[in-house]
Amino acid sequence: MRNIKLVIQYDGSKYRGWQRLGDSDKTIQGKLENVLSQMTNEKIEIIGSGRTDAGVHAYKQVANFHTQSDMSEEAILEYLYNYLPEDIVVVDVEEVDGKFHSRYHAKGKKYLYRIWNSRFHNPFLRKYCTHVAEPLDINLMRNAAKYLVGKHDFTSFTSLKSKKKSMVRELFSIEIQKENEIIDILFHGDGFLYNMVRIMAGTLIEVGAGRMNADSIPEILEKRDRSLSGPKAPYTGLILYDVEY
Repeated sequence: MRNIKLVIQYDGSKYRGWQRLGDSDKTIQGKLENVLSQMTNEKIEIIGSGRTDAGVHAYKQVANFHTQSDMSEEAILEYLYNYLPEDIVVVDVEEVDGKFHSRYHAKGKKYLYRIWNSRFHNPFLRKYCTHVAEPLDINLMRNAAKYLVGKHDFTSFTSLKSKKKSMVRELFSIEIQKENEIIDILFHGDGFLYNMVRIMAGTLIEVGAGRMNADSIPEILEKRDRSLSGPKAPYTGLILYDVEY
C-alpha cells in the first residue's frame, strides 16, 4: 500500500469547510476524495493536516491518502489538475513513508489573517480580506500580540468547550504588517484550537480600534474566560498559510 502526500491550495468561498459532510460536494475533502476514488477505482479517504471552517482558504494545506494504484506522482498530479474544480489545486504530489500522517506529524502551522482597513471595502478582495472601516493602530495591535506569544492556556481564545482536551498551545510569533490598505497578521504556532485564530484576530482588531486595552491580554489569558476576549473575526480574512513537518 502506497502513502501519497498532497499539497493543496483552495479558495474556500463556496465550500462548507474542509471536513467531509453528508453532502460531500460542498466540502474540500469530499471533492478531493471523489476525484481520487474515480482515479484509482478505490474508495479513498484522505487525512488532512487540520480542518478549515466554511469560507476559509488555504495557501498550503497538506493531506495524505493510501492507495494500491501504481500511477506515477506526475500522473496523479496531472489527473487532479484536470478533474478538480478550478478553485481547488493540488500543487505537489509525493510518495512518502507509510507511517507519515499529515495531522499527527505536523510540527507547526501558520495562519494569515488579512484585513482591508479603509472606509470602503475592496470589491475584488472582499472574499479574501475582512473589511474594517475604522482606522486601526497597528502599534497597539503589536503590543497586544506580544502577550499572546509563548506557551499559554488559550481557553479565553477558543470556542471549544471540552473540559478533557488541553487548551495549552505555544505561539512562536505573531507578525503584523501594513501595506497601503491591507493589514496582514501572521500567526505561527505548534497548533491552534477551534476558532482560536479568528478570536485572536478579533481581539487584536478591538485593540487596534481602541475598544480594548493591549495590557488587558495577560489577565484575559489568566482568567480562562471566553467572554473576556474580543469577538470572533469573520472567516473571510483567514488563510491556512503553511504546515510544517
